[in-house]
Order: sequence, then structure tokens, then C-alpha cells
Amino acid sequence: MVEDDPDIALALRLLFSRAGYEVAHAGDGRTGLKEAYAEHPDLVVLDVGLPEMDGWQVLERLRDVSDVPVLVLTAHGQEAEKVRGLRGGADDYLTKPFANNELLARVEALLRRSSSGQNSWASQIYDDGLVHLDPTKRRVYVKGDEKRLTPTEFRLLNALVRHAGAVLSPNQLLTQAWDDPTGIGQERVKFAVLRLRRKLGWSDPDESPIESVRGFGYRYRRPGGDN
Repeated sequence: MVEDDPDIALALRLLFSRAGYEVAHAGDGRTGLKEAYAEHPDLVVLDVGLPEMDGWQVLERLRDVSDVPVLVLTAHGQEAEKVRGLRGGADDYLTKPFANNELLARVEALLRRSSSGQNSWASQIYDDGLVHLDPTKRRVYVKGDEKRLTPTEFRLLNALVRHAGAVLSPNQLLTQAWDDPTGIGQERVKFAVLRLRRKLGWSDPDESPIESVRGFGYRYRRPGGDN
């Protein structure tokens, strides 16, 4: 938990401790990053407005070395921060002030997806000559080069390649990659697809095997296939 407001930090520590979680707290971004490197937490709750190093810098550096789930806390009414967080690789966000029950529910969902992701997919390896995806080892290769993906990006790519040729709606992808059947936050899919394309070297949408089907969703086209 990286939060500089001592009152909020105390309240969150009590909330998480009573829910059965072991909590480590840092009051600034630089300390939070160091502790995350040292402790390897299961989840990071990250405030945006931090001294020393702001939340965006912490998120960027975390994503350089780790795919740990990150829940970003943003100030009320700052829509641009929510968008920035999603684009930067945050797994979820929550706007202050928030209800304790909602925070706990989001934390539980992120931890559940993170811990069960490896077992939630078929164990067989996918390989079409372009993409090689190994669910057991959680490794992805494109043309033989290994690509580092976050758990959400891995689940997203897995969902797309396992349904190659079929158009998956944002709601379907939310269910399969985010475990979010309610459809809340469909814009997460758009930003995650953009990040995934970039990481896999497919930034040009005209050349990318991950195709946007306007008004419907996204489709993975196998190399050499009609779809």
C-alpha cells in the first residue's frame, strides 16, 4: 500500500488487516517502489498523488520489472487520471472517496484472478507459427522472441488466440480476461489491446493480427488464414 495521507493509510491498514491480509505501507513513491522490489507483494494499492515519486512513475517502474496487480486510487472527478492509469498498465482503479466494501471486493477480485490465472486456462500450448503461447509456463513468443506480458495481457491474448477468427465483444473479453461479466469499464479493453499490440510489436493496426471490428469487438487472425 503506497499512500502518503496518514489518516487514509491507517484506515486502509486496519481495513485490510481485519480482512485477513498482511499489509506493508510506504508513505512515498520511492520508498514504496523499493519495498515492492524487496517484498514482492501479491498486490499493490497505489495512490497517485505521492511525494518523492508520483504514482505514475511508480506504476511505470513496476511494469518494467513486474506484472503484480496494481489498483490505483485517484481523486474524485479526475477522469484523465483514470484513463492514464488504464493506459499505464493499472489493473483497476478506484475514485476517492470510496466505500470500504467496494475496495475490498476489487482487491479480492484482483487477487483471485492473479492466483488462479495459471489454472484457469487450458494447459495445451498454442502455436500458429507466429504466436507461441504456453499457459503452464505463462510465456509468450512472437516469431521466436519472448514477450513479457502482465497477467491481464496474457489472459487477453490467450482469449483471442483460442478463439482465432471469431469476433469477441468487449463484454466477452472482460469476462475472460478480467473476470468482469458486468461489462463495467469496457474502455479497459481498448487500452489493453493497444498495450498488447505495442508489446508484441504490432503497433500498426493495419498490420496487426489483432483486428478491431468496429461496433463489435476484436478478432485474432491466424497467419495465412482467411480470418
